[in-house]
Amino acid sequence: MRSFRDFFYRTAGIRAGMPAVLFFMILAVSIGSVRASGPSARNLIFCIGDGMGISQIAAARISMAGPDGRSSLERMPVTGLGCTHSADQLVTDSGAGGTALSTGFKTKNGMIGMNPDTVAVRSILEACMARGMSAGLVATSSVTHATPAAFGAHVPDRDMQFRIAEQLLENRIQVLLGGGLDYFLPESSGSGKRRDGRDLLSAAGEAGYAVVRTREAFEACKSEKIIGLFGGDHLTDGAANEPTLAELSRKAIDALQKDPDGFFLMIEGSQIDWACHGNDFENMIRQFRSFDEAVGRALAFAEKDGRTLVVVTADHETGGLALLGGMMTGDSLKTGWATDHHSGIPVPVFASGPGAESFTGVHDNTDIPKIAAKILGLKDFPGFSGK
Repeated sequence: MRSFRDFFYRTAGIRAGMPAVLFFMILAVSIGSVRASGPSARNLIFCIGDGMGISQIAAARISMAGPDGRSSLERMPVTGLGCTHSADQLVTDSGAGGTALSTGFKTKNGMIGMNPDTVAVRSILEACMARGMSAGLVATSSVTHATPAAFGAHVPDRDMQFRIAEQLLENRIQVLLGGGLDYFLPESSGSGKRRDGRDLLSAAGEAGYAVVRTREAFEACKSEKIIGLFGGDHLTDGAANEPTLAELSRKAIDALQKDPDGFFLMIEGSQIDWACHGNDFENMIRQFRSFDEAVGRALAFAEKDGRTLVVVTADHETGGLALLGGMMTGDSLKTGWATDHHSGIPVPVFASGPGAESFTGVHDNTDIPKIAAKILGLKDFPGFSGK
């Protein structure tokens, strides 16, 4: 012990004879400094399970792996809680919840990427792109739906999905994968619902995007700029022509990781929420499994990469799900639902990678992107977007 202490004194320039307690205090600070100077985060993968509360995670895990099993997201080393109220309601909708998670600002229910005064506020996706990073949005809903829209658009009403589609392309987001053909194609195409006659997919192709609409084209695509839409409004959970959420996520990561400046990727398990609105337990399990597989893909990449922060949370809980009993095998679970709408209870936060420890504790949902932005070293966030 004495030889090590003497060596440490000489190296650190500390006088000999120092009490052991003070020595170990300095040693602990020194070790902490070494840890703090480790690899910083270059990439951020932000996974949002829409409507996913603690009860949904517990029930799905027991159904999939039994009470002693763990889902991919439950294996993440850092956990916290997020409060979800909006600017005008104790119970948020996905527009306000998504905006809080993307911009660090509270807003009114139904609004997208704007503060309550309808002033556009910068999303963390936009802040990343301003720094030169690539960005992508992946969802099992339409890419114009509330949560993905909150990261790439600014409108006063979440139902303005035709305008949201335009803004996603105007913002030059490199990867857009999910549903949403209705909002990108004209009625005359037979596959869309735009009444202005605009064909946004043709415009995307002219702007350098690889436009894919089938599994075959998706699997063959090697482009770094992709817009892949596989349904009129949303994905249909297992249709032969559709990639899974995990496959969409893997493709997005493959495309975005080619950028030496890093990337931002938001992955949404959109339809956990829809299953819970319908109090459909079995569908909720399917949707959670799909989302958890995508989280697993993100974590596998992050572990190999070493400079990727992965954050998993929800915009709100849906259904007020309670787990009341069942068999230890996970079969015949007894559940109860308090509502067919959202609830105002806190949602879980999971994190892994550089800076993940900052997500411990209880946070407001607006804190989540602020913490992530600080870890990434982003400037001028949160702030106004100028759009």
